[in-house]
Parts: sequence; C-alpha cells; structure tokens
Amino acid sequence: MLRVGLTGGIACGKSLVDELFAGRGIPVVDDDQAARDAVAPGSPGLDAVVREFGREYLLPDGTLDRPRLGRLVFADDALRRKLMQITFPYIGRLVQERIGAAERSGAPILVYESALLIENGQAEHWRPLIVVWASEERQLERLMARNALTRDEALDRIRSQMPLARKVELADYAIDNSGSREETAARFATLLRALLDRARGESEQPRNDRGERQS
Repeated sequence: MLRVGLTGGIACGKSLVDELFAGRGIPVVDDDQAARDAVAPGSPGLDAVVREFGREYLLPDGTLDRPRLGRLVFADDALRRKLMQITFPYIGRLVQERIGAAERSGAPILVYESALLIENGQAEHWRPLIVVWASEERQLERLMARNALTRDEALDRIRSQMPLARKVELADYAIDNSGSREETAARFATLLRALLDRARGESEQPRNDRGERQS
C-alpha cells in the first residue's frame, strides 16, 4: 500500500481532494474529521475541553461551538497550544484506529490528510506528499464565507500557518485549487494516474526473504 500525505493551507480545498480520492475507492483518514469526532457530545475529549474553557463554549444541543472557540484560540497562541495539548491524545487514538482499518482494506493507496502534517514533523512518514494550494485571495474568500470571519480575522488564521509557498516547495505533488471544481478534478485525475503507477511500482519491487524491498 502506498501511504500518501495530503496537506495544504486553510480553505485551500483539501476536503475536495479528499472527496475525489474517496470517490475512486481510495481510503482517506482525515485528521480534521478525527478532531471533530474526538470532541463529539458525550466524549472524554469534549469533557476535557469544557473543563479547561468552560461550558459557554457549548451549543444548546451539547456540541462544541467550534467557531466561537476558534475565535478565542486563534487570537492567543498560548490558548491554541493548550487546546492542541488537550485534544491531541484523543485525536491521535482515532487517527491510528482509522489508519489501521484503511491498511486492512486492500486498497492500493492510503491517504492521510492533515493541515499540520509538515508542521508536526510527520511529512517524511507520508511520502509522496501532496499539497493543495490556492491564491491568498481565494483562501480569504472561502474562509470568510465558510467561517463567517472578517477579512482581518481570516488573514490572522492564514498567517498563523506555515507560508503556503514553503509547503509547495516541500511537496512531491501540488494541486492548484484556485479555480473551478472541474479544473481541480482534471488535475486530480492526472495526479491519481501517477500515484497508481507509483503504487504498482512499489508492489512489484522484488523483496528478500525478510520481506524487505531490494534496490
């Protein structure tokens, strides 16, 4: 199985590329979805967040008010680090469970998507690495619409991350998602062919009697 990393900037369209992979039967382990599930109502993760930040960050239905908590922690690096410290163990367990299930699926490729894959020092464990990018104006438009942010709030979130150009430099493959869905889907189709060829090449490499690939 070819283990592929997928990352990019906020509001660049990683979820669209996830969807395109899933539509081709490729399992995707989504770090952000795991982060949501780790603080689902009734979960130990949510209890831990509420103990630290207070019940005022819960919605009436008992779910976490992510936009409100996001506005708080993105304005304060210490609080953002605290939130990550609290939730990381719960997210990590879910991610490992889902990676294990994907590895047992028999698919030729496994995709692990994480916004902070490079920042967390995990990129070299997930090569080839795909970076989804878009122009800053497109990022701003999408982020302001998606999260109901002002332009300054959206800029703060974009600039809290590693510069997108640096992520692209570190990528094995980059997908420009500045345009239409159809344009991105066409670029994805080309990328998928390259990845499937690479997966076939990996599986066909001769191995020694310990199961190791021969160079």
